[in-house]
Amino acid sequence: MEYDDVSKTITTKRLKLRLFQISDAAAVTKLCNNYNIYKNTLYLPYPYSIEDALSWIEHHLNNFNANKSYEFAVTDKETGDLYGAIALSNNQKFKNGEIAYWIGEEFWGNGYATEAAQGILQFAFDEKQYHKVFARYFKSNPASGRVMEKLGMKQEGYFVDHVRKENRYEDLVYYGLINQ
Repeated sequence: MEYDDVSKTITTKRLKLRLFQISDAAAVTKLCNNYNIYKNTLYLPYPYSIEDALSWIEHHLNNFNANKSYEFAVTDKETGDLYGAIALSNNQKFKNGEIAYWIGEEFWGNGYATEAAQGILQFAFDEKQYHKVFARYFKSNPASGRVMEKLGMKQEGYFVDHVRKENRYEDLVYYGLINQ
């Protein structure tokens, strides 16, 4: 992983994680306007509109500069194609943050979420000096849990019927990793 503070980019073997641009809004809309993405995310609306994409992208740079959160577009290092998003929250008081991610369905199964998460984990520990990173997923989405396990995260908690999605309650599984 290589981080460039000037361009605010993280480069991995196959990916470039960069800030979203307004010009990404159409691609974000296309990828997010997908029921299978929606059902596995906590806050994504569905249907997903261009206005949703624009309002989401609007605050990324300010949040990054204020060290509140870091939202990255997951893109192909060579072609620049947008695959998804990965974010890291920043709780400065406790030196920890949560990783959250989504990858467009047409790009599932290529290891992009894992590779992006490895890059942002290194960013959290090496660049931002976090003590801990955590993540959570719906029990109904075990693929997301496998990404967390590949990162070396350990299950820390299981919250039964913790959130409501589509008129039913979902269990949340929490994972964490402490910087050693």
